[in-house]
Amino acid sequence: MSIQSQYQEKLRPAHDAIRIVQDGETIVVPTGVGEPPALLTALSDARRSFRDVRICQILPMRKFAYFDPETVAHVRHLAYFFSGTSRPGGLDGWTDFIPANFSEIPDLLQRQQIPADVVFSMASPMDEHGYFSLSLGPDYTMAAIAKARAVVLEVNPNVPFANGNCHVHISQVTALAESTDAIFEVGLPKIGPVQEAIGKYVADMIPDGATLQIGYGGIPDAVVMQLTHKHDLGVHTEMVGDGIMTLVEAGAITNARKNFMPGKMVATFALGSKKLYRFLHRNQAMEMHPVSLTNDPYIAGQNDNLHAINATMQIDFLGQCGSESLGFLPYSGTGGQTDFVRAANRSKGGKAFIVLPSTAKNDTISRIVPWLSPGTHVSTSKNDINYVVTEFGVAQLRGKSAHQRCEALIAIAHPNFRAELRESAKKMKLL
Repeated sequence: MSIQSQYQEKLRPAHDAIRIVQDGETIVVPTGVGEPPALLTALSDARRSFRDVRICQILPMRKFAYFDPETVAHVRHLAYFFSGTSRPGGLDGWTDFIPANFSEIPDLLQRQQIPADVVFSMASPMDEHGYFSLSLGPDYTMAAIAKARAVVLEVNPNVPFANGNCHVHISQVTALAESTDAIFEVGLPKIGPVQEAIGKYVADMIPDGATLQIGYGGIPDAVVMQLTHKHDLGVHTEMVGDGIMTLVEAGAITNARKNFMPGKMVATFALGSKKLYRFLHRNQAMEMHPVSLTNDPYIAGQNDNLHAINATMQIDFLGQCGSESLGFLPYSGTGGQTDFVRAANRSKGGKAFIVLPSTAKNDTISRIVPWLSPGTHVSTSKNDINYVVTEFGVAQLRGKSAHQRCEALIAIAHPNFRAELRESAKKMKLL
């Protein structure tokens, strides 16, 4: 049978394609904009006809109707990482979560330690050889496809056909639906004077020829905006966004000095504008790969001069970072922070930066604290921490004693809290 005949045989309306799912099964959905809106809307509309179906995903973007505490017995979200969409369910307890490093989710799927019965994903149009590109998020999705009973793709002409290990053949697909909606776009975050100050400290420590891992947020974007004058930067990251594209256009990113996958930018999911998605289409300098390649600390650490920039919400005197919860209440997830901190620590010439404003709630709360709030989920451990940056400076902690760490962190805390922090440190016998 020709590939076009196979395509037509598997093509059906979204409300029919979702009927492949059986009660009690788990659906795996890609990160962020890789989520298929027509399929998830159809599933939401029909959710009361299912029983005990779970949808697993990192960073859902749209609030589909299945995010409903009244129907969790029918269809329930199971988070690998919370977003603004899924967080209310996590805070109220009707959305559960699986703690895991981003890099290890494919292995958990392959070992069947977390289930993958059905995969729903956005996909590019099929090429002449019968392949679709899961360019927006091959992440853990490629591993899920290898284990799943059924694969359902939502084919959309606005999805780019990217290079890399992100392709699925028509023979692997159980059913297809089509849509023409624009891909969800995420704008650049706002940058204030605090973010700009932190960004300058970090940017000044990034040399020409460094390889970058940069996430989403005001501080990472502030770093990016201050790197346009650099030369021969490379990219090995989990997320590719508009900031990285801006550096390519400025000539700062060439990947010429990369010693691992030289000449290539590497990422596992895309999050940005329509222009970014066009940038990914058959771009020979850009490859999208599973997160087991992009985020594995051993693999990523083979890049010399890997500079990783990640944010936290709270850090204690020993350097423990609470980046994913507010006390015991879940806020986001581990994601790739631990992966890239460890990768940069392994890298020859690498630097792992943890960035945070010194205060929260209009300067009423210090984010540098003697100890983390009770119940806080520790993301980066005291053994992995290296550089910490606030708007007041840089503290280099790796290899330093507990006393030295305490001194260095108080020095970059907000001046309004330094005396109070110093008194706490004395009571803890750290000063």
